[in-house]
Amino acid sequence: MTDDVLVVRPAAKLRGSPALPGDKSISHRALLLALLAQGESRITAAGDGGDVRSTAGVVAALGATVERLAERDGRVDYRVLSPGGAALSEPGGPLDCGNSGTTTRLVAGLLAGRPLFAVLDGDASLRRRPMGRVVEPLRAMGAGFAGRHNATLLPLAITGQAHLAPIDYMTPVPSAQVKSAILLAGLAADGETRVTEAVATRDHTERMLRARGVPVTEITAADGRHTVSLRGPALPAAINETVPADPSGAAFWLVAASIHPDAELHLAGVSTNPTRRAIIDILRRMGADIEEHTRPAAGGADGEPLADLVVRSAALHGIEISPAETASAIDEIPILALAAAVASGTTWIRGAGELRHKESDRIAGIADGLTALGAHVRVEGDDIEIKGGRRLRGAVTETLDDHRLAMTFAVAGLIAEGETTVRQPGSAAISYPGFFQQLEGVRA
Repeated sequence: MTDDVLVVRPAAKLRGSPALPGDKSISHRALLLALLAQGESRITAAGDGGDVRSTAGVVAALGATVERLAERDGRVDYRVLSPGGAALSEPGGPLDCGNSGTTTRLVAGLLAGRPLFAVLDGDASLRRRPMGRVVEPLRAMGAGFAGRHNATLLPLAITGQAHLAPIDYMTPVPSAQVKSAILLAGLAADGETRVTEAVATRDHTERMLRARGVPVTEITAADGRHTVSLRGPALPAAINETVPADPSGAAFWLVAASIHPDAELHLAGVSTNPTRRAIIDILRRMGADIEEHTRPAAGGADGEPLADLVVRSAALHGIEISPAETASAIDEIPILALAAAVASGTTWIRGAGELRHKESDRIAGIADGLTALGAHVRVEGDDIEIKGGRRLRGAVTETLDDHRLAMTFAVAGLIAEGETTVRQPGSAAISYPGFFQQLEGVRA
């Protein structure tokens, strides 16, 4: 592999236990909550991809001491010593969020309630990604924002306030990042802040706040609407946390083993959080052979449920994936689309419009890449139709410098006839450093 091109050839068998990265979503939040908490926090087995490193850099720029204690298999242990949310330092220059939308949106929420000025910026891809859905509610709470296109694009200047107004907000599109940004801002609000979503999104922020002594209430209505609330002002306590394996990283191996004719892979310590396990449940509905061996939850009652997973070759069939399922598995849709291309019958992925606003237009990237590999893919508005059962053939695939597309097309190369060329594969390090070494390691 070079920085520009990776060539993948078919594998006769897949065997082994690939090392998974620490959960990216939890790693971001652990670092930011450690910044808000006064004192020492220890974070064990965090993800060590580029996005999490961006968050660690922002935390250091805002006044915390961030030490990397140990590194292994794409994971890292951190020690964070912070003066606490009431004593953050005004940064001396722009805060570099790299390629990370999660870093940008969560830090915007955190800074909205701190009396300082900061500028958030990132790479060319991040500068194209929309920030208006975060800015709108944070402005309504009293924070000041300035930037391009009415502060909907980076660079984004933030003037925070020591005391914000609480808000009762209905998100226009379910988004854990928007919800989390509002909750982080709500820690500085005088009163109760409420966020309602049409369907519940990943709940790591809620669990992690409760584990740090901040009461968070959740209510699900009969129509499925989910409301989360907390009362400010409040600050989290410093604790020690172990990060589970990332289910979004595990997804590539779950699909790889499912679609390969001779495969058995073991995945250790994966988060099976109800708001993150959609990839497992959808694949099982397609006919996947996935064993789940439950482990004790990480961090007690408010911690993450865990399991060891064993996945074997299976005959998959097409299904219809509802908009709610798509929202729950939004990061896993590229690799699910590959599973659909190999499965018998037709799969519909409904309500995937959010994919147009990720690191790339993932709908276009999925369609173009799988079509190049010989799959039948049709896009109809925000829905994706995939007629499966075709034999994939090696081709040149364009990743659009998007980590999830790069890993998806590399997995396709394990079963496609001939050679599969993955352009710009280096983007995989954003979320899964060492992925391609693991890919070679599972060949048997």
